[in-house]
Amino acid sequence: MARKIKKTLILAKLETTQGTDAAPAAADALLISDATFSVEYDNKDRNLIRPTMGHGGTLVGTRHLKIDFSVELAGSGTAGDAPAWGRLLLACAFAETATPGQMVEYTPVSDALKSITIKYSADGVIHTALGCMGTVTFDMTEGERPTLKFSFVGFDGGSQAAAAPTPNYTAWKMPHIVNTHNSGKLTFGGTYATGAITGGDSFCSKGLTLNMANDAKYLALLGCNSIDITDRKPAGSFALALPADKEVAMRAEINQNTPTSISLLHGTQAGEKVLLHIARAVRLNPKYEDSDGQLLLACDFNAEPVTGDDELRIVCL
Repeated sequence: MARKIKKTLILAKLETTQGTDAAPAAADALLISDATFSVEYDNKDRNLIRPTMGHGGTLVGTRHLKIDFSVELAGSGTAGDAPAWGRLLLACAFAETATPGQMVEYTPVSDALKSITIKYSADGVIHTALGCMGTVTFDMTEGERPTLKFSFVGFDGGSQAAAAPTPNYTAWKMPHIVNTHNSGKLTFGGTYATGAITGGDSFCSKGLTLNMANDAKYLALLGCNSIDITDRKPAGSFALALPADKEVAMRAEINQNTPTSISLLHGTQAGEKVLLHIARAVRLNPKYEDSDGQLLLACDFNAEPVTGDDELRIVCL
């Protein structure tokens, strides 16, 4: 009987020591979509020369694992409790701060990075990826599921023929579509304090995307191979419906390299709200966009640090 691509399961658990199997189990199952798994080889050609034509030979070289997938962005259901995807952010150079009964915040870090063990089950074969670190893209596009798109790199911890455990998805909550009923307007120039945005100008939009662009890589050295995140360059995009005077003003700000904050609140009930706040966004490349005949101003932006490790704040309320 053919093995089926749909019979895929991913388990993930934070490691105490990077590269030491954290042994994720059924309760650590991820509710995923768009999953891919690959072994990345750095093979070397031998380039042998003989008195006849023919292949010069290849040596199988250094290898590591690459695992990509998406999860739905939804709160935990209880204000102050971490969402099911929180542990994945920690392995993407984020720190977690919980205020019981109120909120959980995630902010970038540059030191004391955490790693995660991933078990990737492909219909009877379980691959183990150790010491995993990665990057994430937030997709909050109007009319779509809110998603976190992860890409992880890890050590090859081996494979075995084994049945997948029965997953426990209790921690994963139903998301709400990004639309005018579930999401606020996009706010520019607002100030963040204790889980709320004050001030600024709010505009109708097509939502927001932001790629943290962590430089997560396998670093090969004799005797001490490692997985690490060596830099990040977060950037994103948006498209706005602007009155003529507001477009002129925004274009002037862009031309003068004037930074702004960008904020988006998704969700309406306690335990379901997720706030994205970018403290310093430098807008780039303004251009017109046709959205069903409606004229929008679309922009790219870079999310820059203000004092450091503060480019983005994700708040679950």
